[in-house]
Amino acid sequence: MHYFLYVAVYLVGIIAGFMNVLAGGGSMLTLPMLALVGLDVGVANGTNRVAILLQNVVAARQFKRKKVDVIKRSIILAIPATLGAIVGSLIAVRMDEGLFKRIVGIFFIFLAIFLVWKPRVWEKGVGLPQRMKWLSYPIFFGVGIYGGFIQAGVGFLFILSLVFAEGMDIIRTNAAKVTIIAFYTVASLTIFLANGKVNWLVGLILAAGNITGATFGTHFAILKGAKWVRYVLFFAVVLSTVKFFM
Repeated sequence: MHYFLYVAVYLVGIIAGFMNVLAGGGSMLTLPMLALVGLDVGVANGTNRVAILLQNVVAARQFKRKKVDVIKRSIILAIPATLGAIVGSLIAVRMDEGLFKRIVGIFFIFLAIFLVWKPRVWEKGVGLPQRMKWLSYPIFFGVGIYGGFIQAGVGFLFILSLVFAEGMDIIRTNAAKVTIIAFYTVASLTIFLANGKVNWLVGLILAAGNITGATFGTHFAILKGAKWVRYVLFFAVVLSTVKFFM
């Protein structure tokens, strides 16, 4: 592979890491980039997990260092998400993606509308009534299945779940999101590794870019606050919706 493609992988990783920490959808940039450098769909899907894992480990530590500590609840929610990710990873090479992507694309349209229509919900959180808190576990199991299957766009689903089921504001949501994804990606990456679907060299170059972008994204979230993070989230959702339908 020509050296300039390695540089391109790193630069795309920076953008993706920034997007993933603040909103989601970074994998919609990295997966096409990995295909461009010659990886088939299965290997690209697996290689992307290397960057996702390292990016989220770094981001989780950054949030904790900035006193946004949601680690205990995140670990609890990571359990059903990880179980779901195992299921999703096992079926990743068998399911047709076309219809599934369009359904998620329609969902993203409603998400973008709601970001504008109900802005304070995202800045303060909602949360399920205490008697219905148990619903968080099947919700996160379901999101985990999607994340294990394709990863692209899963950040949006985690944000939605953490805001509406757990009642977290958008800053704490992002801190919890990166922690949960870091946990379940270990299981998901293991499955892809066992099936020979990881290119380590490209994965580590992409990871270096993702980590750089994730570091910038974490600082941006803390410095700018929930309102600016919501703007970035809206922009990422719109772009991701277009990408899904393309």
